[in-house]
Amino acid sequence: MSQTTPLSDVKKYLGGYHPQVQEQAQTLLGSEQSGAWLLKKYPTAHTLNGPRALYEYAMDLKNDFMRSSPPISKVIYDDKIHIINNALGLHTYVSRMQGNKLKAKNEVRISSLFRRIPEPLLKMILVHELAHLKEKDHNKAFYKLCCYMEPDYHQLEFDLRLYLSHRDRFGDLW
Repeated sequence: MSQTTPLSDVKKYLGGYHPQVQEQAQTLLGSEQSGAWLLKKYPTAHTLNGPRALYEYAMDLKNDFMRSSPPISKVIYDDKIHIINNALGLHTYVSRMQGNKLKAKNEVRISSLFRRIPEPLLKMILVHELAHLKEKDHNKAFYKLCCYMEPDYHQLEFDLRLYLSHRDRFGDLW
């Protein structure tokens, strides 16, 4: 006998979606089919586990789509990012005094939770954080840039949020 997932569990990650979409996600989670659905769509986890591999992957994306944007000094997995409060990753500006000059550096931090997810989902997170180099707010221009870098951006974001709902209820998949 399958349990039903309280709608509040779904709203934790999918609260911004249309109620009908939330109900469909609730049904998928409640019937315990979310894991099978996600594994069919994304059978394997990425292999970008180290900081160098993650940095190079992010730089390849940046160079392919945002060559003229400011440089990135660091791309790392971060154990301290809280998924709900800080979304899926962080784009930060670090300012330091070096002599009489103020030096600013861009950093991208991805929650360590995403060390073992499929590559398309990781790419979506990186695309999101890289888009903040040009667009600070989540506005129309921001999402247009995300979709330029990853045409399936919105579907991937939804799938990642469904995975997070699944993970809270049933545990990791990959």
